[in-house]
Amino acid sequence: MDNNILQYESKIWKTADLLLGAGIKQSDFPKYMMPFFALIMVESRFIQSVEALKTKLKASGDSLSLEDFAAEIMDQRQGYNRFQLEKNKTLKDICKSEKTFETDFDLYLKGFDSETQDLLGVDKSNNEEKFLDITGISGLLKKKSKDTLLQFATVWSEIELHSFSNSEITTLEEHIKRKWADISAETAGEQYTPDDVIALIAEIITNHVTEGEQHLTIYDPTCGGGNMLFGVEDRIKEKFNRLTATYGQDWNDALYALAKIESRFRKNSRIEYGNTLTRDKFALNKPFDVVVANPPYGLDWKGYYNDIKNDVTGRFPFLPSISDGQLLFMQHIISKLDEVGVGVVVHNGSTLFSGDAGSAESNIRKWMLDSDIVEAVIQLPTDEFFNTGIYTYLWVLNKNKPAHKKDKLMLINASEKFKPLKKSKGSKRKEIDELSRLEIAETLSRFENNDYARVFDKEFFYFNKQAILLTNVDEDGNTFAAQLEEDKTSLKLKPVKLSNGERELAEFTVTQFDADKYSSLIDLFVEEIKPFIDSLNYKEQPLVISTATESYHFDNERETLIKTTGNKTEVLGCGKIVVKAVYKKATSKLAQRIEISVELTPDTQKDYEIIPFHKDEAVNQQVIADFMAKYIPKPFGYLDNVVGVEINFNKVFYKPETLRAVTDILSDIESLDEQLQTLEQELLL
Repeated sequence: MDNNILQYESKIWKTADLLLGAGIKQSDFPKYMMPFFALIMVESRFIQSVEALKTKLKASGDSLSLEDFAAEIMDQRQGYNRFQLEKNKTLKDICKSEKTFETDFDLYLKGFDSETQDLLGVDKSNNEEKFLDITGISGLLKKKSKDTLLQFATVWSEIELHSFSNSEITTLEEHIKRKWADISAETAGEQYTPDDVIALIAEIITNHVTEGEQHLTIYDPTCGGGNMLFGVEDRIKEKFNRLTATYGQDWNDALYALAKIESRFRKNSRIEYGNTLTRDKFALNKPFDVVVANPPYGLDWKGYYNDIKNDVTGRFPFLPSISDGQLLFMQHIISKLDEVGVGVVVHNGSTLFSGDAGSAESNIRKWMLDSDIVEAVIQLPTDEFFNTGIYTYLWVLNKNKPAHKKDKLMLINASEKFKPLKKSKGSKRKEIDELSRLEIAETLSRFENNDYARVFDKEFFYFNKQAILLTNVDEDGNTFAAQLEEDKTSLKLKPVKLSNGERELAEFTVTQFDADKYSSLIDLFVEEIKPFIDSLNYKEQPLVISTATESYHFDNERETLIKTTGNKTEVLGCGKIVVKAVYKKATSKLAQRIEISVELTPDTQKDYEIIPFHKDEAVNQQVIADFMAKYIPKPFGYLDNVVGVEINFNKVFYKPETLRAVTDILSDIESLDEQLQTLEQELLL
């Protein structure tokens, strides 16, 4: 017999041919295949347990009653099937009889222990969660045709895994989940991390941990089917003779079930179901030594905003945009790291730069760098994942940085560290080969600059967003602000007439209204006065304000205020005429009225300047002042300053395209011209 478990990979995909023939679309294949793959995983391990116990009893010369034998198997908590034990029938045996198949298959499924039945979805009536829904899928297959379910189950029954080790079965499982990822982003591919990325993450982790007697605890808050969590654990075990314990949580029904089933065949493994952000099932656990995660990108968390806002654990000091929950997961992950813990988290680019200075996103990044938790960010190649071609990034977190890494952050541009795949797997066209993986991990360990990696003081990624109030000036450099007394911000007028060239207004306190046109004074205000006054607050209007002794208007450029007193004109500088109309309700002393006021103000606008940051406060203030002196020619006043954080790979690793010499371009043009002339001559012949 071929002892390579991957021989069954092609047989498993023969079941896809049956699904295709039954009219089931390819993207739905995982929904039909997952329950049966889980079924043969459970059965194979059950057979292993039974055979191992029989061998043990034979060697010792002991014997057990059926009930005691069953109790021994149940105590192992790796899945139990009473029907299979009592009738000595496997799935393969059941599929041999077309007449009894449906009855036996139903009894076979109901023979499993209650937890396995829940995970497989044998009786959904007692289970709010769908999990794998094998009963529902079986019913759908029976509806397709009389023999479809039997044929489907028969192919699966021929996949005999009981002679293989747990590690080998896990290897097959990872290959199958990867294929599911190729065809469906709605199920397995939703959270599937490629093996080469997992290998890189594990390499980074193993470079940060050491041998030890205590269990190394590994946690994944978005574990999906468990491929990253268990993949990292297996690779750690290959390097270290150290006990491990794995913990994971996920809220995708089917993927949780696969991870839960797998966990039962591993020592010290606990997988929980539910939304990590709203209900942390490990809230009472000690922090973990290692955290790995590939949280969903662009997760909208509006539906559970109140749960997170009112979370009492203190793990969410900042609430980012509800359209993307990646940085919620990042905060949760940091809260789960032990004081000397290390983590690697996969994110898309939004976590590097989304949100302006002062936003929750920027503040989260600043909090992380202030806390000196981030050791490195690694840019992976495009086309690395099965369902997206975008750049992805590994955030390397370390709560116990060595001295030479303190208050520093390394950027590694590994976008060219790959080998192209001979055949694409969905959107995945590249993989990080072993040499590249070892090189990237070694670069991180060395923590020194090279041609694709750079080390920075963490403050390099900080910036000042300085708000200022600009005072605009006219073409001669004049501003109305210069006309005001030191403690004044405007000049209030007492107008007697207001004109825009089409209409004049001479009454500035209105108490009467035309009853034939308006039902009340407020109607006059809403329908006529307010719209007219609002239209005057644009410089395009040829507005003239007259008081008892002078008038005010704009120059021809409509930016400079001109004051006229008799035959004398005076340039006041760049400013604004602000006309306001307010409806006042009646009081005990005054009747209801409309009051119109006019004032002259400087022409100001709020502006923001992005300025490099310096960690020394005095130096930082001088940097801001020097920037303003160099780049801001207008009068201004300082407003608030906010420090933001952004990590920009393009800024650090940008390489301008080398332009060709003009002489080379002209030479090519001349050559093309000669070729065209030759062609023209040939056509004339």
